[in-house]
This record gives sequence, C-alpha cells and structure tokens, in this order.
Amino acid sequence: MDYTKTSKDVILEWLKKNLNQERYIHCLGTAECAKELAERYGQDTNKAYIAGLLHDCAKCFDKEKLLEIIQKNLDIDENELMNYKTLHAPVSAYCAQKDFGVCDNEILSAIRWHTLGKKDMTTFEKIIFLADKIEPNTRDLEYRKQIYEILNEEDGLNKALLRCYKETIKSLVKRELKICPLTIDIYNNLVDITNSKECK
Repeated sequence: MDYTKTSKDVILEWLKKNLNQERYIHCLGTAECAKELAERYGQDTNKAYIAGLLHDCAKCFDKEKLLEIIQKNLDIDENELMNYKTLHAPVSAYCAQKDFGVCDNEILSAIRWHTLGKKDMTTFEKIIFLADKIEPNTRDLEYRKQIYEILNEEDGLNKALLRCYKETIKSLVKRELKICPLTIDIYNNLVDITNSKECK
C-alpha cells in the first residue's frame, strides 16, 4: 500500500482489534467516501483511502492515554483541550506516522484536522473532513444526501463545509458544550469565502 509502510491487511486487523465495531465500520465507510470524493475533485484516491481508514485510529483510546500521548509527544493549542472528544485527531495523526509508517504530510495533516478543521484547508483536507461527516455506514443518510446536493452547486465544497460547521455549532449549543474559538474562526472564514463568491 503506497504512502504507508504497513499493508492494508495489517491496518485493518489493527483497527478491528483496537476499535469497537461501530467505529471500525465508520472508518471503512470514511475511507470509501474519501476515495469517492477524491476522484470527484481530482485528488489521489489511494491517499484519500489511507487517510480515511486511519483518521480515527486513536478514537477508542481512553482520555488518560490520549492526554499522555499529547503531553509527551505533541504540541497543541490549549483551546483544543476544551473537548476531549476531539483529542483523538492529533493522536491519530501521531499514530499513523509512528505505528503505520505514514510519512505523507498531507495525509497526516488531514487526519490531524479532521475534527476541528482549520482555516485555508487544502482540497484534500476538506475531503477527509467531509468524508468523516457523511460516510454511509454510520452517518445519517438524509444528511449525506443534502450534502451531496450542496456539492453539486458552484463552490460546493466550501458550501458543504459551511453546512457542516453550522450543524456542529448548533449541536454544541444545544448540548451546552463549549465551542472552540477555532471553530468560530473557521465558520466566519467560510461565510466570508462563500459570500464573496456569490457576489461575483
């Protein structure tokens, strides 16, 4: 398997052992969805598949293990520590490199930012971010359909991302959870981007 020193079969076996069944199925769905979107947007489908497969490899680590790996090996902004449910993203990127030999920076960055996202994401990073939200195995199929309809519009990729951020913010507010300042910044940036293109 290109872009990683580990074979697909070994990766799948590891994921089966270290993820619960639903998360494993989600990773398979994300990999296939990422591959499909990559083909649509002229990106490397094999890279996309690998990123989708490994994006949640640390998802089932407990909070203590995630924090230990972060404290010993990673430098992340303290705002990212606001919600432990997003800690698996930087740790998954770390594991993808350390345990599976992924050395492609775009794959690692896409895994790193697949939960919170970041400003000025590449097309590849946007694809992995989106695939995680709309894969068909565990995500809402009606929502997936709506996102694909948005993707058919002009500048559909950015508009689809904006829709995802709207839903994320709504969900966080509804559950009375903290919102990372980065999420607000990205949302505002996407509003600016999509509005400016609509005005042209």
